[in-house]
Amino acid sequence: MPLFNRFLLLLFFFFSGVDAQAQQLMTKRSTFYALVGTSGGKLNQFDKMLEDRGLSGLRNRYQTVGLGYQARINDFVLGLDVLHNRGGVSKLDDFSINYRTSRALLNVGYAFTEESRFQLIHFMSLGVGFFNFQMLPSERPDDLDEFLVRPEHGFVLRKKDIQRGTFHYGNFLTEIGFQLSYDFDLPGRPEALQIITKLGYSFSPLAGKWNMNGINFDNTQNGAFVRVGAGISLPDRNYFYKDASIGISLIRGVHFTNAKDFNVKLEDAGLNPLEGTPSNWGLRILGNAEKFLYGAELYNLAMSGNASSDKKHSLNSLRVYGNLGYNLIEYRNFGFGALAGVGYGNIRYTLMTEDKPDFPELFEQREFDGYLKNSGLMLKPEIFAEYGIPMTKRKLFDLVFTAAAGYEVPLAKYKLGDFSMSSFMAGPYLSFGIGIRP
Repeated sequence: MPLFNRFLLLLFFFFSGVDAQAQQLMTKRSTFYALVGTSGGKLNQFDKMLEDRGLSGLRNRYQTVGLGYQARINDFVLGLDVLHNRGGVSKLDDFSINYRTSRALLNVGYAFTEESRFQLIHFMSLGVGFFNFQMLPSERPDDLDEFLVRPEHGFVLRKKDIQRGTFHYGNFLTEIGFQLSYDFDLPGRPEALQIITKLGYSFSPLAGKWNMNGINFDNTQNGAFVRVGAGISLPDRNYFYKDASIGISLIRGVHFTNAKDFNVKLEDAGLNPLEGTPSNWGLRILGNAEKFLYGAELYNLAMSGNASSDKKHSLNSLRVYGNLGYNLIEYRNFGFGALAGVGYGNIRYTLMTEDKPDFPELFEQREFDGYLKNSGLMLKPEIFAEYGIPMTKRKLFDLVFTAAAGYEVPLAKYKLGDFSMSSFMAGPYLSFGIGIRP
C-alpha cells in the first residue's frame, strides 16, 4: 500500500477511535514546528576498512533539521515529522566522504499533561527513509561540458533513492521518545510560541536493510537523539477563537517546466535526454486565524531515466517555503485565498554507473559516478481553493481537499558547473492536496 494511503488510513482509525471514546467536551491543540538536533551514527564496517589501511574513521555524529506537525485530541497525539540528517564531512586525499539520510515519520503519542502551558508527551514513530553515501572530489566541476564528457569522478551509493522521486522512500524505521514543550503567549493573537525538546532513540528494526556493496550502513539509522525547536501552537484554551486552526495536507502536483536546455547538453555528450515534466509529492502545513494565513511547505521534484546502456541519471530539486497569506472568501466549508512564499531551493544532477564492485575494491577504484548541485532562494505567489468536510459527530476534525496554482521565481542562477538552470526552476505549477484540520 502506498505511503499516502497508509497515512489516510491511520488518520481515519485514529480519529474514529478518539470520537468513540469521547464522553465530555473535547480539548484540542494543534502545532507546527521546526527542529534541529544531533545523533550518533558510527559506520563500523567502513571504519574498520579504513583502519586496516592506516586511515582514520569517519565522524560518528550527524546533524538533523526537520519540519513537523502535531494534533492533540484530549490526551491522544498524532503527528508527522520530515527529517533530514547530514553526517560530518571527512577528507581523504582530494576526496570528501559524507553521508545523509532523510525520514518521514508518523508519530503516535500520549500526553501526561492536559490544559497546561507545559506538555510532556510520550511518543512512538513509524516511517520510512532514504540513505546516500558518497565519496566525491572536494572541488566541484566548474564546466558542464567537461563534466559530461568524463563524469566519473567518485562514487555515490543510494538506498531508496528519493532523488528519483519521493515514492522511492522505503524500509521500515522507528523511533521512541519523549517530548517536552512549553507555550509562550503572543500578545493579541490566539496562537502561542511553543518551545520543543525531543529526546529518544531511532532504529531500523529489520537488520541488513541498509546494506550496500558489501558494507552494512544500518548504524546510520540507529542512535540516541536530542532535538530542539520552536513553532506555532493553538493551545486548547484558545480554541474559542473563530476560524483558528492549523491543518496538514499531503500534496501532489505537476510543474509546467522541462529540462529542454539541459537536454541539449546531455545529447551533445551522447547521453539520453530527461523526458517529460517534473511532478512532486510534498507536505503543506497551513494555519488560519481570523483569515490570516501562515505556514510551511516542502516538496520534492524529480526526473530520472537511463542515461546510456550502463548509466542512470536523475535531475532533482527540493523546495522549502515559508508562506503568508489571506483567506479572501470563507463560506461554510469553502475557502479561497492567496499566499506568498519565500524559501530555499536546490538543483541536483546525478549520473551513476549501475554496476559497481563491492568494497574494498570500490574504495580502491573510486571513479564511477558524477554529481553536481547548487542551491539558492525561491519566491512564489499562489492562489488556492479548499473544501472541508466534518468527519465525526463532534466535529473533531475536517477532511480538507485543496487545489492550488502558482508560479515559482528563482532568485539565483542555480548553476550546474557553468550552466544556469534557472529556466528549469522557474514556471507555473498546479497541485492538489488532501489532509486534516482539527
